[in-house]
Amino acid sequence: MFLKPYRIEPTSFVTDIVTADYRTAEVFRKYDIEYCCGGKWPLEMVCHAKGIDIKEITRELEQSIRSVQVPNSLPFNDWHIDFLADYIVNVHHHYLRTQLPEIREQLRKFSEEHVKKYPFLQEVEKIFLQLYREMIPHLKQEEEIIFPYIRQIAHAYESSESYASLLVRTLRKPVEEVMNHEHASVVRSVHRIRELTNDYTPPPNACVSHRVTFSKLRELDNDLMQHMHLENNILFPRAIEMEKILLNTKD
Repeated sequence: MFLKPYRIEPTSFVTDIVTADYRTAEVFRKYDIEYCCGGKWPLEMVCHAKGIDIKEITRELEQSIRSVQVPNSLPFNDWHIDFLADYIVNVHHHYLRTQLPEIREQLRKFSEEHVKKYPFLQEVEKIFLQLYREMIPHLKQEEEIIFPYIRQIAHAYESSESYASLLVRTLRKPVEEVMNHEHASVVRSVHRIRELTNDYTPPPNACVSHRVTFSKLRELDNDLMQHMHLENNILFPRAIEMEKILLNTKD
């Protein structure tokens, strides 16, 4: 069910649409349309019963499954530090702000209905909620404090300003705190969720909601790993090295 090509027709069954691509579940939740066990009805019939414009919902469904391919060969290491920071904010931070609430609701509903059958869901939900509470202020800290300071360092470094060292405080402490504490906490949470869900592998007889929930968690995992790679291995080390040069210090 993961990102399979699928043409949405008025006669397509709701469950089949979600089974073909889990991302459509978000649209059906928006319109309060059941897509799991009670979703075995053609889209046109459901829209007629609920008074929904089938052209509009079809447009939204098609938009939800639109895939944008990002080449693995993108030269992140060569990007200007400002552009890299903007990329992280506009791609990864935007994803987290829009999808964390969506995943939280999906996980809550699925856990509520299936926790007796799958007791491990209680721990998965607990870990996710902790991750959710940590990530939002983490994004704010990066956007309002750390990234602006990194941009300031890059500008001072590139301009070879004689007074640059006066502008440089100690980036190392907040960056290392982010890298060693907050990011490490995220990694621990993700690894534990992987263990509990068998690496997001639903059982063969899993319902549609089960598959959607695990697919959304896998998508979050992938995004977080790429996000932290760009910061821990490229952005932060480059900024720290610039800071060291500006301060004319040695390690």
